[in-house]
Amino acid sequence: MRAAVITECGRPPVVVRREPPRPADGQLRVAVAAAPITPLDVLCGTGTSYFGAPAVPYVPGVQGVGRLDDGTPVWFSTTAGMRPGDGSMADYCVVPAADVVPLPDVDHTLVAALGLSAVAAWMALTWRGELRPGQQVLVLGAGGVVGQVALQVARLHGARRVVAACRSAAAQERARRLGADAVVALGEGDDVTSLAARLTEACDGPVDVVLDPLFGVPAAAALRTLTAHGRLVNLGSSAGERAPFDSATLRSRSLRILGYTNNELTSEQKAGALRTVADHAAAGRLVLDYTTSPLAEAAEAWTRQAGGHATRRIVLTADGEPGRS
Repeated sequence: MRAAVITECGRPPVVVRREPPRPADGQLRVAVAAAPITPLDVLCGTGTSYFGAPAVPYVPGVQGVGRLDDGTPVWFSTTAGMRPGDGSMADYCVVPAADVVPLPDVDHTLVAALGLSAVAAWMALTWRGELRPGQQVLVLGAGGVVGQVALQVARLHGARRVVAACRSAAAQERARRLGADAVVALGEGDDVTSLAARLTEACDGPVDVVLDPLFGVPAAAALRTLTAHGRLVNLGSSAGERAPFDSATLRSRSLRILGYTNNELTSEQKAGALRTVADHAAAGRLVLDYTTSPLAEAAEAWTRQAGGHATRRIVLTADGEPGRS
């Protein structure tokens, strides 16, 4: 089979031929049809994540979509890059049965693109952020995969108003297409006070929940838009590892800053969220702007993702391999 293999941390994977893996007790073998390249994959591949440097060589890919030996279509997750073992960027992958979720009749490439990012958006808003119908939501980083899904999740959960904040003109237009009631442009030189004023102006009164994959100045500004007992759920730090917020803002309205990670979910929670995401995708209620690349071109696709040149989620596919069903 073909497999994209990282032989040295910090370098893109190379596609090689190797023997297909054999499932051990409690494992299932998946013929992989689609595997996304996610920021977590790239971070683990650098050897600088909080999981530590992975043992090399290894096949990256923390999730994928494919078929079991009996033909059942499934989504699956792996711990590649976080623990010893191989991931989804290969023709075949073996995974614990508990990490396999059967799929409905849905575009499997779309589900691969949504995957754990959609699970994070869903659970961060509805479980950690306790979003209720009629509340107002502010989504920071709305042009990313988590942000795109969060805009739609907020609507599905009856939010009365959804405000998006993102950097590029393309991301802002994407947010409008996904139903944002207002879109605020984020800039490199933003300060907390001026950005907070722009966000407040875009909102219809105080915000109930902020979804924050950015942290930094955007998070500090977003805190100032929250209502009493409002929640900011953080699940990333692409705008900075530190945010300059003040004690008075927190204490004056008894605000809550909540951290979120998919790693806290049980297998049952993760599977339940993924099934919900897949069902909404099958019904056309969840969409995503993504692109595909053949597995044979994994190195080039990885380099684009790692270098920040990918404007959309990249999904590696098995298309083009002779004899694949």
